[in-house]
Formats: sequence, structure tokens, C-alpha cells
Amino acid sequence: MTDTARLLRSRSFVELGARQRARALLDPGTFRELLGPFDRLMSPWLPRQGIVPQADDGVIIAKGRLNGRSAVVAAIEGGFQGGSMGEVGGAKIAGALELASEDNRNGIPTCAVLLLETGGVRLQEANLGLAAIAEIQAAIVELREWQPVIGLVAGSVGCFGGMAIAAGLCSHLLVTREARLGLNGPQVIEQEAGIAEYDARDRPLIWGLTGGEQRHASGLADGYMTDDIEALRERLLQLLDEPSRERASQYDWFLGRLARLGVACPQLDATAVRALYQGESK
Repeated sequence: MTDTARLLRSRSFVELGARQRARALLDPGTFRELLGPFDRLMSPWLPRQGIVPQADDGVIIAKGRLNGRSAVVAAIEGGFQGGSMGEVGGAKIAGALELASEDNRNGIPTCAVLLLETGGVRLQEANLGLAAIAEIQAAIVELREWQPVIGLVAGSVGCFGGMAIAAGLCSHLLVTREARLGLNGPQVIEQEAGIAEYDARDRPLIWGLTGGEQRHASGLADGYMTDDIEALRERLLQLLDEPSRERASQYDWFLGRLARLGVACPQLDATAVRALYQGESK
């Protein structure tokens, strides 16, 4: 098949909403949503601040199968409040992961997939959102002792804040070229450190430092795929059977890389970042 024919047959994953993404990854006919919009489980805090809530709080939870394997999928809707994590949405994700752990304890092997389109904690819910993210992180650590937890960052919001830490805790992380991954978002860095430190409008710089291709080349992601539903699903299924690199336990190695940087060092470009992380074997 020629590249042109392959492109014409491809279907974009990035352009799908969160619910469509979850359905596209699961085996056909197995998608079953838990706590959907008709359950009306939404944030009680947003209306008090003049913000219209969403009936599912921007988080879709589904159970189904991945190549016949029992799975839960938690998909964050980046179009609602930037995919931010609040009390309700965070509790839904943590609860789904805990449900998967309970299945495993009962002899039902159940893995999990997190579709991460999030700017991190929802500022309007402050400490409640932070507590929810902490519960998600704890639930990931528990479940990965039983079955893989796969994080997928596709685009276009990216994955930032405390949820970027959650991504790092996953058994495997899969990204696309459109993805971005970082602890702080470009606007936050520019606001706090100034435009000379980080220009949030410089898209080549941003993707050169935090884009999916760069994160994969730097060893921070296990899979790097084009924006195509079938290709992403195929790689996801492969990762379910691959041993985890357990990046969360390699903190000494990563801290050593960061220790090479001084506070007065010049702005790194994409090449320098790759050299920093590829300098030695892990």
C-alpha cells in the first residue's frame, strides 16, 4: 500500500471526543459506560462560581474488552475545562482503577487504559482536585502490580500538572506526534518565569521540548505512533504484553540528568534535550 493510500484509509484518533476514543479502542460491541451523563454526576462547585457543569464532569468511564481481555478505560474530555481534574471526575477515574484491582483480587484479570487530555488540577476546585489526583496515582500504583496500566496522550490538550505524574506512574505510556507532556504547561511557565524563559507562542519550541516525538526519543514514552485509530490500537495491544520499564523506580537516573543543569544554563533546544536523556544507557 502506498503512503497516499494509507493516509486516505487512516482515521484520526485526535479528532474524536473522549467517549468516541474509548469506544474506538475497545473490542467492537463491548463498550459499556459506567456513571454516564444520564446519571447526572457532576461537580457541585462549578455552578457556585458561575461555570456551567457537565453531566459527566468531563470524564468517561467504560468497561469492555481489549483483544478479549477485560479492561477499564478512563477517557478525559479535553474540551471541557481543559480536561482539568476536579473532585467528581477524579473520583470516577480512581474508582475505575480500584474496580479493576478488585476484579483482579477476585480472579478476573483486568487491565486499564487512561486517555489523558488534561491540564492537571482544576483550579476552581483546588485542594479537592489535588486530592483526587493523589487518589488516581495511588490507584495506578496498586493496579499495576496486577495488570498493566497504559497511559495514552494523543492531543490536542496534552497532559500536564499532577496528571503528568500519573502518566509517569503508568506501566507504559503511548504518545502521538500531536501530544505534549510536561509538569508545567507553556502558559504557566511563561507567566511565572517570563517570556525570555519560555515563549508560550513558540510552537516549534514547545513541541521540540515537550512534544510526543521528543518525549519518546528521550525515553519518557514507550510508544510513538501516527494519529491513526487502528495503528494506536495495535500498538496499545502490543504494550499490554510487554514488560514495564518501571520509570517510576528510576528516579535516581532521572535526577542525575537534571543535576547536570544549572539555574543559569541557556535555553535548551530539542537536540540538547535528547542528548541529555540519551547520554547513558538506563
